[in-house]
Amino acid sequence: MQKRTLGSGLEVSAIGLGCMGISQSFGAPLPLPDAITLIRGAFERGITFFDTAEVYGPYKNEEVVGEALAPIRDQVVLATKFGFDMAAGGAMNSQPQHIRAAVEGSLKRLRTDRVDILYQHRVDPNVPMEDVAGTVKELIAEGKVLHFGLSEAGVKNIRRAHAVQPVTALQSEYSLWWREPEEEILPVLEELGIGFVPFSPLGKGFLTGTVAKDATFGKDDFRSTVPRFAPQNLAANHAFAEAFAQFASDKKVTPSQLALAWVLAQKPWIVPIPGTTKLSRIEENVGSAKIALSAADLSALDNALAGIELSGERYSPQHQARIDRRQRRFKRR
Repeated sequence: MQKRTLGSGLEVSAIGLGCMGISQSFGAPLPLPDAITLIRGAFERGITFFDTAEVYGPYKNEEVVGEALAPIRDQVVLATKFGFDMAAGGAMNSQPQHIRAAVEGSLKRLRTDRVDILYQHRVDPNVPMEDVAGTVKELIAEGKVLHFGLSEAGVKNIRRAHAVQPVTALQSEYSLWWREPEEEILPVLEELGIGFVPFSPLGKGFLTGTVAKDATFGKDDFRSTVPRFAPQNLAANHAFAEAFAQFASDKKVTPSQLALAWVLAQKPWIVPIPGTTKLSRIEENVGSAKIALSAADLSALDNALAGIELSGERYSPQHQARIDRRQRRFKRR
């Protein structure tokens, strides 16, 4: 597969694998043998960039990823995250001592002596970003971490972190389904030389063309709480899905491939990490790296989707309220 370079010169496969869904959020977890087969199958098809986090499971996902990648550890780039304290009910915690404890736990579960990219999973309003970046800088000096990353951080925190320890990558949601990063985030990343790693580049499955307008989701599928997937909104959003699928058909590619090719076409330092539990989907996603969309293609796609408004918020009101409370507390600091 083609390679791309994130910040600090870190080279990865143009498409990565987001491993969260193997253990949670999209139905029952994959049995361990199937999960190992999936992850190793991704590597055999050219993917060398794997993303996990201690909170996925929690802990289970790191254990699965660690076992799957152990025989090929030196041939892959492995990213994980800290920032939540499971012993305290999942409360945010980026205190320096907790970061160190989290990294030690991750290293054991991942069966490795270093983390290639260590992300702060979410900005902790109770810990100055300088303290977080400084702690990761120390871990890099010790060889336990190679690169520093942030997840869903805003412009001010990106700059504050980068001033202490160069940030290699920012991970945030980005797709034709959610384009907010284009407003402020992407320009800052380009200015500072930071790579971008979009999660949910397939719109949580919406852009794959496989979600029916009357689809329902079980309690073990987090989309059951996402407003955009609520019955009335999903039905309203189907016009977007139909127009997108028609454009993909005209280009003789699948909707998933078009969605990923669109993300890849935005900047050469963007590396999406779609997740899946099916090897056939990995093969499909890998094929997107070979699709080159021209400026004319991108313009035509924008025109095809213009005027189709998406219904429903990105998060549930309860989830958004938690975000807003964190932001208010941070602004008061």
